[in-house]
Amino acid sequence: MIGSALFVTVFTIEGWLRPGYDAVATFVSELSLGTRGWMQSANFLVLGVLFLVFTQGVRAEFRDGKASRAGPILLGIIGMSLFASGIFVTDPATTPRDQVSMEGRVHQVFGALVFLFMSITPFVFFRRFRMDPYWRPFQWWTVAAGFMVTAAVVLLRVGPTVPPGAPNVFNGWQGLIQRAALIPYLAWIFAFAMRLRERSR
Repeated sequence: MIGSALFVTVFTIEGWLRPGYDAVATFVSELSLGTRGWMQSANFLVLGVLFLVFTQGVRAEFRDGKASRAGPILLGIIGMSLFASGIFVTDPATTPRDQVSMEGRVHQVFGALVFLFMSITPFVFFRRFRMDPYWRPFQWWTVAAGFMVTAAVVLLRVGPTVPPGAPNVFNGWQGLIQRAALIPYLAWIFAFAMRLRERSR
C-alpha cells in the first residue's frame, strides 16, 4: 500500500516541481535524469523493494489453486524490474535508437517487462478471485483495471514514434498515456494489498 501511494505521489510532485518537465508528454522514467534524478531513481528502488514484500504476502495468501504459482512469479518479476529501473537510468525519449546507451537499453528491457506483466497480472488473479468467496467482490475491479492497463500499454506501444521517425500526435501525450497504465495498476495493487491486510487480521 505504501509503495504504490508513495511512488505516484513522488513522481507527481517531482514532475510539478521540475523546471521544464511536461508530465503530459514526458515519461516518468525521465525524471531520473539531471541533478535531481536521484529522487526518481530512489523512488523506483523503494517501490521495487516494497513490491517484492507485497509479493511474499500474495504467495502466503494463495498457497494452492489457480494463480498460486503464476501470480506471485509475475509480481516478483515486476518488483525486480522496478528495482532495476532505479539502478539503470533511462536516456531521453528523443535519443535516436543508434545512440541509446547500454544503461538506457537495459532500462528499456526492464521497463518493457514491467508494462507487459502489468497488463497480464490482473487477468491471472481474476480467474482466482471469481472462485474464492472472500476475493469474489474484488474480481470486477480487477478485470476493469486489467482492461484499462492493457489499453494504455497497447496505445503506448503502437502510438508514439521513436527517433529517427518523425513525431506524431501521440508523442505529445506519451507521458499521459504511460500514467494511464501506471496509476490504475498501482491503484489496483493498493486495493489488493489493503484487502490482504484486512484478510491477515
